[in-house]
Amino acid sequence: MPICEICSEDIASEADMKTHLLLSHLENEMHCPFCSLSGVSYDELSFHINTAHVETTNTPSVKARVAHCVPAWTEDREKPRTVTRKEGRWAESLPPETLSSQTPVPVAESSTDAAVGSVCGTNSATHSPEGRTHSKNTKDRQESLEAHVAIKQKRLSSPRKEKLFPCPMCSLVCQDCFILQEHVELHLQESAMNEGATTDREASGSSTTPTTCNTNTSGVKQYECPLCSLPFPDAFSLQEHVELHLDNDTDAARGAESSSDLTLARQLQKEEEEQRKRQEAKREAEEFKKLQKQFGMDGSGGYRKQIERNMERAVSRGNMVPAEFHIKRAELMESLATGVDDGKTRTPGLMRALYDYFRREPRDMVHVWLCGETDHYSSSEGDKGWGCGYRNFQMLLSSLHKQEPYNNILSDVPIPNIPRVQALIEEAWKQGVDPAGAAHFNHRLQGTRAWVGSTEIYSLFTSLSVNARVVDFHKPTGQGGTHPRLFDWVKQYFSQSSTQNGRLPPRVVQTSLPPIYLQHQGHSRSVVGLEQKRNGSLCLLLFDPGCPPSEMARLLERDPAAVAAVVRRMRKFPSHLKHQQYQVLVVEGLLTPEQKQRQIVNSRTFRADRIP
Repeated sequence: MPICEICSEDIASEADMKTHLLLSHLENEMHCPFCSLSGVSYDELSFHINTAHVETTNTPSVKARVAHCVPAWTEDREKPRTVTRKEGRWAESLPPETLSSQTPVPVAESSTDAAVGSVCGTNSATHSPEGRTHSKNTKDRQESLEAHVAIKQKRLSSPRKEKLFPCPMCSLVCQDCFILQEHVELHLQESAMNEGATTDREASGSSTTPTTCNTNTSGVKQYECPLCSLPFPDAFSLQEHVELHLDNDTDAARGAESSSDLTLARQLQKEEEEQRKRQEAKREAEEFKKLQKQFGMDGSGGYRKQIERNMERAVSRGNMVPAEFHIKRAELMESLATGVDDGKTRTPGLMRALYDYFRREPRDMVHVWLCGETDHYSSSEGDKGWGCGYRNFQMLLSSLHKQEPYNNILSDVPIPNIPRVQALIEEAWKQGVDPAGAAHFNHRLQGTRAWVGSTEIYSLFTSLSVNARVVDFHKPTGQGGTHPRLFDWVKQYFSQSSTQNGRLPPRVVQTSLPPIYLQHQGHSRSVVGLEQKRNGSLCLLLFDPGCPPSEMARLLERDPAAVAAVVRRMRKFPSHLKHQQYQVLVVEGLLTPEQKQRQIVNSRTFRADRIP
């Protein structure tokens, strides 16, 4: 039984011996004769020798040594062949043009004889008699294995997706930085060996110097780093320095990867922030549109357009005939042209009716204070839902028309309709009153359904030379979110005139004071009186613009029950007023031209009186 002379393995037959040598030893025998590099293909070994040992391989003896270490079948690589196994033997597959130009060769002997001879270093005839008869076909046997090499070469030369690390001292490219480090150490060890050999040659009189060493002016040999050209006195220092380069390259690669992750994270955060800002801006725009619609600033039309729309809707529903529609529309145009309210929502004589009612119905009341004669103005189809501020101004102005000294100045100012009130407020802004409020409405009220509050009424009275004061009850002062300080302030306002003579006031007092403009979030009303009960509790009497004229007219009836029902609706106890903030506006006389100008200047930094 044949025994492999390389690994001492028992082989069954000569054909299996050839197969064993080809697969187990021939492909793995290639190694570098000058260093410890092994386990590479022929092309990689040839490239390594021609680059790393180019000076060493120039002598003929060394070339023979290289040829001895490289199998002979690798020298001819022109015609690819493939090797297959048939019935325990290896067979060649040649291209058609090759088969036509050659003579038949026995399969088993031609495929492995030359390979076995090159591996074992002996003549293949000692193992196979058939190999001796076909020694003339050595070149053909070499070409028979080229297909196997081509397949391996194709596998080795296929494009790699991994990161490659080039050697800084030669052209070798490695897949792993640690393999590259070992390869560089081989270079440095060879340099150290060359240095020792050079030292020996110098001792024997030789003048040859290594190519990796440089001699400075003082005669000291130095080694330059192939990456940064930094000189070192010995090879070991250079080796440590090169290893630092390689470590830095690895750290730089990791740092670049970490930097790319950080950049991606910042980009994602930036995109999320931009998306959040867009969503927030969209939400704010939607809320702003809702507020514009709520306060009548959405450009949907004003008083006139709302009346016309309601009349058209009534005609379409059959509640109004077309003839009536045209008559009312003509009356509307006439009222708008004159700027005077048509009086259809006005209810006069209510204060005298209240005075008579409280005198007849004492019940549990200790004192009742009423304002001067005031007409009630209700909201109409043109301002329903947003015109309460304008209607309260009409109530207040109707009271001033009946009192001295206001009637002397305001006699030329009849009760205006709502579009005219809007125009008067815009004129007040043009005079310089409350520029901040004017900017809030973009200096425009006409043609809109914008709500107005106590500050706009203050601007209007200032432009008419009427002294007005705004008091702000900015937070609750009682339990349960109530405002007892507001009720005390109203009592002080109405009782000041009745207690000036020092005598005890009568139970029911009708003063000459104008009503109080009361404003809170979303609505405004007019305070026309105050009740004080026997237990000391206070109750406000309010005129609400939302109450229709037919309801307010019931105060003029002689039916006590109907009057009492309206009065109950007018009463507001502290438990009924629980808004967070209230503002009141009161009229306190007239302004001289100098006082008016001073008040206009002060309105640029307008601040209401705060209680508490």
